[in-house]
Amino acid sequence: MNHELIALGLLTGTLTGAFFALFDVPIPAPPELPGLMGIVGIYLGYKLVQAANVSVDVFDSFGF
Repeated sequence: MNHELIALGLLTGTLTGAFFALFDVPIPAPPELPGLMGIVGIYLGYKLVQAANVSVDVFDSFGF
């Protein structure tokens, strides 16, 4: 895990959030904790399926 990329991502997100707040623009993310936890859940589900090495080729399923 690259800690520099994690710190850079956090810094970028913080600056972006500050920009949205400064110009009174609604953030493009859920403004409440349950919505944020939904996004975290999507990420965790994605990582769990990746770790299980399970996938379905959607294009192959439709014959492309």
